[in-house]
Amino acid sequence: ASITFQNLFRMYKKLSGMTGTADTEAFEFQSIYGLEVLVIPTNKPTVRKDYPDQVFLNRKGKFNAVLADIEECAKRGQPVLVGTTSIETSEMLSEHLRKAGVKHEVLNAKQHDREATIVANAGRPGSVTIATNMAGRGTDIVLGGSLETELHELGEDISDEQKAALKAAWQERHEAVKAAGGLHIVGTERHESRRIDNQLRGRSGRQGDPGSSRFYLSLEDNLMRIFASDWVQKAMRMMGMKEDDVIEDRMVSRQIEKAQRKVEAHNFDIRKNLLDFDDVNNDQRKVIYGQRDELLDAESVKENIDGIRGDVIYDLVSRFVPPNSVDEQWDLQGLQATLEGEFGVEMDVVGLVKAHEELDAEAIVQKVIDRVDGHFAQKEAAVGAETMRALEKHVMLTVLDQSWKEHLARMDYLRQGIYLRGYAQKQPKQEYKKEAFELFSQMLEDVKREVITMLSRVRVRSEEEVAAMEQLERQQAEARLQMSQFQHQDNGGYSADEEAAEVIDEANAPKVGRNDPCPCGSGKKYKHCHGQLN
Repeated sequence: ASITFQNLFRMYKKLSGMTGTADTEAFEFQSIYGLEVLVIPTNKPTVRKDYPDQVFLNRKGKFNAVLADIEECAKRGQPVLVGTTSIETSEMLSEHLRKAGVKHEVLNAKQHDREATIVANAGRPGSVTIATNMAGRGTDIVLGGSLETELHELGEDISDEQKAALKAAWQERHEAVKAAGGLHIVGTERHESRRIDNQLRGRSGRQGDPGSSRFYLSLEDNLMRIFASDWVQKAMRMMGMKEDDVIEDRMVSRQIEKAQRKVEAHNFDIRKNLLDFDDVNNDQRKVIYGQRDELLDAESVKENIDGIRGDVIYDLVSRFVPPNSVDEQWDLQGLQATLEGEFGVEMDVVGLVKAHEELDAEAIVQKVIDRVDGHFAQKEAAVGAETMRALEKHVMLTVLDQSWKEHLARMDYLRQGIYLRGYAQKQPKQEYKKEAFELFSQMLEDVKREVITMLSRVRVRSEEEVAAMEQLERQQAEARLQMSQFQHQDNGGYSADEEAAEVIDEANAPKVGRNDPCPCGSGKKYKHCHGQLN
């Protein structure tokens, strides 16, 4: 089975969440989940400085500016957190910093074992930390470093004087970092979503601490390729702009945010379109899950089986003996063959109608239903009511689960080609809803028929039959064991490799008479030794 995240979350009676970056997605939360986004004011006023974006002609000029900014911050003792969009970018930037002699740490999926240590030291004076999207964004970076981590590493045996010395040293570092400007955020690229950019910026300036942030962009970035077309690059080159020249303007930043909104809207449309299709599946899913829960909770499903059996037999007889029809239109032989072939019910329908010419279509239906009911009653009497109830429940659950999985596969196949209906001037979503309903209705009918068919033909072994089968299996196992022992003796106790080396051509081997001595050398007649096994 499959389900979208949206419909999975909507299955909960109560739904809520808390995050610092939900405001940009408020419309989606409202339209999908019916949830309002409430912005809680910060505990202390935010004093972080968010500088305008700097746009360069190419990636080389951008990363030269990034390296210069990092080196300048490190010299004045200001900690830096560099955000990258990929591990490749973080490792490339790390290599440049290593060549420049700047000490730094790289926080990505490859460094998960050292993540806690790297984050704890990311706020120390002059520290440089490179982080990717997947790591390091959900932890507070304390200015001056984490005092709690230092105390935990030293253990509980340290004296009060040592604790006081550590706190004094931390307080000194903390004040030094605040004086240097707090944590500085460097973004090496704008993301498609403003939420991720805000998440990176939010690492700095927490709880009223000072901080700053700046994003460095180039026209070769993915987002800028969407926003700035080729003619923009040509225009910048015609103006004499070189790779180290920079454009810095609030208007440019606003235009970039506008491009991000377009990408966000496009991604939202994709998710909404997928959800519209899954909503059709979701309505069907609720019906199936509801029926399945009822089956699991029910002690007996006999009434369900009786009702289903009547519907199935009525539909079956109506195929061969249509209602309000004359006897020339009846296919009694086909009905009789289907009853015996599919349901294992022997009934001389042809002879019955000949003996009672006054029977009409409705009367024949009732006769067949009575015969099938009698067949089920005989089966229940043979196996016992308790066993029959358990069998009915097991069969219904098995058929329902298997039919639902097959139905989901058919729905996926339908959705893959439904957009071609647009060429016929039809609405694909409406066509999908219509055909999905028809498939679902057919599946429910198939479930009914399959349940009755299985229960009609299933055979429960008695205790005597089970015991006989177990005895037969034991005898077969003993015979196989004796065969292997005889073969081992026949080979004179050779190993498996030695046995494989001796290839016997049985077709050309001399025939041994039943009364002749057995070739194995046991001294017995062949018919009483190896000839007995054949």
